[in-house]
Amino acid sequence: MNEGNSRFISSAQDGPHRDLEALVRRHMAHPFRKPVADYNREAFAAALAAWEQFGRSAPLILDAGCGVGWSTLNIAQQFPDHFVFGVDQSVDRLSRGKPMEMPANAVLIRADLVDFWRLLAENGIRLALHYNLYPNPWPKIGHLARRWQGHAVFPVWKALGGVLECRSNWHIYIEEMALALGWLSGQPVAAEAYATDVPMTPFEKKYLASGHQLWRCRVDLG
Repeated sequence: MNEGNSRFISSAQDGPHRDLEALVRRHMAHPFRKPVADYNREAFAAALAAWEQFGRSAPLILDAGCGVGWSTLNIAQQFPDHFVFGVDQSVDRLSRGKPMEMPANAVLIRADLVDFWRLLAENGIRLALHYNLYPNPWPKIGHLARRWQGHAVFPVWKALGGVLECRSNWHIYIEEMALALGWLSGQPVAAEAYATDVPMTPFEKKYLASGHQLWRCRVDLG
């Protein structure tokens, strides 16, 4: 990934989507019932087995949409007494080279997050930390329901608990996410500018090198 040549996100939206609140509240009122795919159940079982081998007393962190897994590696190093699930649906991304071997307190899992989140909730598993770093912004106005804050699975996040952090280089995405998390949690959530000298993901590194403003929101879902 070349540094410093990332394009800025272009969208006809100039603020949070006007349909966001109605969509989020509809999803909160009607649980998502899509059947869970068998391959995701198998991936979930493998993830639990890895956690069990490390020690299930270790608090759990989810790196959702971990891509090539650099963020999972960084999180595992930052929290050596936690266990980290790095989940992504792309075999290609997960198989790409890492700066070093994945430590014992982390595992990379190929699974669909929509099912993985629901399996965590169905099994009563709570998270200590929940990262959603630079998800696909789906910037077209008609793509609201593809963004995580507009997706039918979004309300499941509340059942997972923990401190949730989402980052993006598109401020509207974080503004929407903060609003949606506020409705979900019943507490105010702020969208804030973010800067770091230690990028956690290749995308974060590239966006910083390209002069993008980064944004994030955080909430404790308890």
